[in-house]
Amino acid sequence: MRFLHPPPVRRLPLTGEQPATVVGGEAANGFVSAPRRRVGASPLAVERMNVDQLSIAYGPKLAVDTVSLPIRQGEVLALIGPSGCGKTTLLRSLNRLTELTKTASMKGRITLDGVDTATLEPTALRRRVTMVFQQPNPFPMSVFDNVAYVLREQASRRPKKRVLHGAVASALERAGLYDEVKGDLSHPALRLSGGQQQRLCIARALAADPEVLLLDEPCSALDPQSTQVIEDLIVQLREQVAVVIVTHNLQQAYRIADYVAFMYLGELVEYGPADQVFGSPREQRTAEYVSGGFG
Repeated sequence: MRFLHPPPVRRLPLTGEQPATVVGGEAANGFVSAPRRRVGASPLAVERMNVDQLSIAYGPKLAVDTVSLPIRQGEVLALIGPSGCGKTTLLRSLNRLTELTKTASMKGRITLDGVDTATLEPTALRRRVTMVFQQPNPFPMSVFDNVAYVLREQASRRPKKRVLHGAVASALERAGLYDEVKGDLSHPALRLSGGQQQRLCIARALAADPEVLLLDEPCSALDPQSTQVIEDLIVQLREQVAVVIVTHNLQQAYRIADYVAFMYLGELVEYGPADQVFGSPREQRTAEYVSGGFG
């Protein structure tokens, strides 16, 4: 992140203050931002998931401490905080990937459309709450087969290629990739650029027609141009699915998020609209983190 001066630890008045207006400049708390990509949360935002008093431990070590927050379609929720603060553990708990770690234990409740995710079959849950990881991980097969793989797994009988073409094309369009690859869907996925590979992984996730899309630092391995394309895509997708993104890039969180959750040492320190969290944070720890005091 770029600062006008060495990162300060700012002491802010935390009550009675209106959010700062930040457009390519410096907010009152010293946060320097690029212009926003988003235009405001959808007025028709619908809650898809709810995290209620969630605590997760790995053996005796508490990684997430009594976190509660909603996840809504029509919004992008960004989880921010320093390394080891629990944000990735929280993200992975939403489709029960955390439980694949043998030492993990969980208390509290996560619901999807009002149903406790603990009662759902894990594979079925992961079709409805899909994840895209930090490093692009396309399968070593064609562009078409990467997306078709998900559709074939869901079918009771293996459908023919011509039957799947429309659904594959639709997923690639939703991921903003179809126009770039439509001339040769048999092209090896591993020969795509890094940004194209990540969008292919997003298309593969969208092929399952999920309610929630989880993104674990999806741009950290990409160049600025590819990052811009994916950020624009994320903002567009929020109308179709609820989007939760973990990012260490505060500029990115400010550009694309409607709501931000700041975590520190497993605790949810602050949750609120991006303008408020970055422009006029309520908590001192939030103010120090977004102004570069630590992290």
